[in-house]
Amino acid sequence: MMKKLLVVDGNSILNRAFYGIRPLKTKDGLFTNAIYGMVNMVNRHLEAYTPDYFAVAFDMRAPTFRHAFSEAYKANRHGMPEELACQLEPAKDCMRAMGAAVIEMEGFEADDILGTLSAMAEREEDCIAYLLTGDRDALQLISDRVHVLLATNAETIDFDKTRFFEKY
Repeated sequence: MMKKLLVVDGNSILNRAFYGIRPLKTKDGLFTNAIYGMVNMVNRHLEAYTPDYFAVAFDMRAPTFRHAFSEAYKANRHGMPEELACQLEPAKDCMRAMGAAVIEMEGFEADDILGTLSAMAEREEDCIAYLLTGDRDALQLISDRVHVLLATNAETIDFDKTRFFEKY
């Protein structure tokens, strides 16, 4: 029987939830809309795919090897809004409480972790990986045993090789 690995691109899903749900706050003023959206989205996929293994990858603030390679890397990208940044650590805590291995590594992005875990899953004969992200760049990771669950504004599309070639 095939083992299933669900890997979530934490920054991508948290960001998508932040912009997709109206601002929500606790009575103490902590913003919670991104956390709420992420927990709901991840829970929906945990129920649908019932993975044997579950990890959530996050970026770190530290520069990556890409920054060392090129100063222009993400030079024009705006910083994370404070209303989202304050939800990052509580979101990680929620993912841990849901059973996830929260993975982050200085010098690497969540995308790198998704790629590494998908490559590891491919080497196992009895494993299939599902990568939950809103980032179309992850589509390059699709293989016979790696699916990309692409979160869009309307739905999450399960891209395997067949669906990818039908669409593109």
